[in-house]
Amino acid sequence: MGLLTGKKGVVFGIANDRSIAWAITEKLFAEGAEIGFTHLPDKDPARPKNENKVRKLVDPLGAKFVVPCDVTLDADLDSVYRTTAETFGKIDFVVHSVAFAPPSDLTGPVYHVSREGFKLAMDISAYSLIAMSGRARELLNPGGSVLCLTYLGGEKVIPGYNMMGICKAALESTMTYLASELGKDGVRVNAISAGPVRTISSSGVGEFQSMLKLYESFSPLRRNIAPEEVAKAALFLLSDLGSGVTGENLHVDSGYHIMGAPPLDFQEKVPL
Repeated sequence: MGLLTGKKGVVFGIANDRSIAWAITEKLFAEGAEIGFTHLPDKDPARPKNENKVRKLVDPLGAKFVVPCDVTLDADLDSVYRTTAETFGKIDFVVHSVAFAPPSDLTGPVYHVSREGFKLAMDISAYSLIAMSGRARELLNPGGSVLCLTYLGGEKVIPGYNMMGICKAALESTMTYLASELGKDGVRVNAISAGPVRTISSSGVGEFQSMLKLYESFSPLRRNIAPEEVAKAALFLLSDLGSGVTGENLHVDSGYHIMGAPPLDFQEKVPL
């Protein structure tokens, strides 16, 4: 018997085997969960690149369904939850691992962000949590859980994170309001703020290698985190172990977020 034996849910946003969402998925499967998944719609249905990428990971573990979803389209979200209801009836968790900003708006200064880029980034990265949670409300069992993924750039200025930091700030605030509103239904909503992890998406953040060195030297644990550590925190929040926790932004970052100045034994200047 695992911590999630008999529990059912949906994971939005696995990109590849280096993503945090995949690390979480592996942990959930290991603890007995039954899971359905989404993938980015394929431009060419005859060559389902995105679908195949996700299926290659989740089908061997027993995925209950793998369906396309563009989170900017209500019809796609409706279809996902229709499939969810037909497959599971009721569910116990939803994992939101979705974020995007146009590269031109992500890499440049915030004061140059375009209006259309801002709207698209906010729609995908923040509003999608509202859209998912609203639809999941009727399907979630009491004690159910919604989990989203964020980063310290939503709380503090992280040079190079730029537009995505604004989106994460909106996502974190959204999480707390949803926690307040869904709590009366017995549903918990939380976030995990992970430290830097080597993923495909992290390659879009400026000076990522310097960030890793900074965490190793600056954080109380003097090291970076592993995806497995984020996955274990997710298991806690999605399982009954976290039954009394909602509206929480749980930092899994070796304690970096608490530091206001370098530790006393900080010797080497980290290039920025």
